[in-house]
Amino acid sequence: MNTITTDAKLAVLDAPSNLGLRPPAPGTVPGCYKAPWALRDAGLLDRIGAEDAGAVVPPRYVATWEPGDGVRNGQAIAAYTRKLATRITALRDSGRFPVVLGGDCSILLGAAVALREAGRYGLAYLDAHSDFRHLGNSPHVGSAAGEDLALATGRGDDYLTDIGGLRPYVREEDVIVLGLRDEEDLGDFTGTGITSVRAEEIGDDAVDAARKVLVRGELDGFWIHVDADVLDPSVLRAVDSPTPGGLDADRLVRLLRGLLRLPGAAGLQITIFDPDLDGDGSQAATLVDVLAAALTP
Repeated sequence: MNTITTDAKLAVLDAPSNLGLRPPAPGTVPGCYKAPWALRDAGLLDRIGAEDAGAVVPPRYVATWEPGDGVRNGQAIAAYTRKLATRITALRDSGRFPVVLGGDCSILLGAAVALREAGRYGLAYLDAHSDFRHLGNSPHVGSAAGEDLALATGRGDDYLTDIGGLRPYVREEDVIVLGLRDEEDLGDFTGTGITSVRAEEIGDDAVDAARKVLVRGELDGFWIHVDADVLDPSVLRAVDSPTPGGLDADRLVRLLRGLLRLPGAAGLQITIFDPDLDGDGSQAATLVDVLAAALTP
């Protein structure tokens, strides 16, 4: 099985989808679709020495939704997932290490499908929130950016969770969630095989915890998901749901470096950064500093 490591050439692929988020205000659309442009403008590609792998253009965002409608923009997300998976597979097959710039967290499904088609892969999920809403713990589903981990592990409608007959894309026991803050979010994983580590518990030993989940003989590798809200709002506040108690920049850099050094790292994505909340571009520069420090020697 072809496993990409960080010795491979980095390739930056834009996935500017906001399909998985609710409108931040009436008559507006979520601004995270602009994140790839902001990070590029802040010099990301030069800083990490990456190839430009272009963009996967998402379908139109539709804001209207009511409880009972199912997943907002669900069919559009399913179509986008297939397109994104194809592009990620092509990058990996060419020996590249994908660095995917979202967009919202629903882009996880593209990577998850691509890797499931290649074998059995784990997931390091760095996020302030569980993103594990499903009908087993909620009266309704809604925005996929709050449900993507549930979808990736097989909870939800077939058209999103069983693309290509591949459900689950990631097995519960192959997932570690790092950076949660809310006790309610931690409770979402009760009775599952998912490992979780709270933000305040993340030290140098967090990589050892990740190794136990992600580096096992039955796995072909693992994907790294980084929601920008894993950082504390004092470091980066330009996200849709800033939550106090997050990581500082140095702790996130150390964690990412440790994960990237583990055998089998297959790619990385960054999500939820919203340039509409970063008027002077300083927070984009901060995020680029973090990614550059983690992805370069």
